[in-house]
Amino acid sequence: MRRHHEVSSQIAGFTLIEVIVALAIAALGLALLMVASGDGTRNARTADAYIEAAQRAQSRLAQVGIVLPLKQSSYSGDDGNGFRWRVRIGPPLTQAASSQEGAKMMGLFSVDVTISWNEYGQDRSMTLHSERLGPT
Repeated sequence: MRRHHEVSSQIAGFTLIEVIVALAIAALGLALLMVASGDGTRNARTADAYIEAAQRAQSRLAQVGIVLPLKQSSYSGDDGNGFRWRVRIGPPLTQAASSQEGAKMMGLFSVDVTISWNEYGQDRSMTLHSERLGPT
């Protein structure tokens, strides 16, 4: 005895609303991926700018006592490529270099080097602090 199976008259497939919802979800996922990619690129550029600023600050710090005199003062200027620099040398903490008569007074100078720049419409800066020993 053979049984006959009834064949459904409906064809299997997706309705138009299901396709539209699937496309909307895919578009939303793609948009979020593009935003995340853009943020990643922006963060990488910001990190590069901080690395460059640190190198510039180290270079300016190395000039203190050689190119810039080691005395209480403030210096500033344009470093190029949108970077600006400022060096502040604080008053010395003095101490005699030796117990001999006529000994030079030595001082410990506080030195701050700040590099600043504008990135994506936002002012950014970084500061290195050091102390230098020199005659007062």
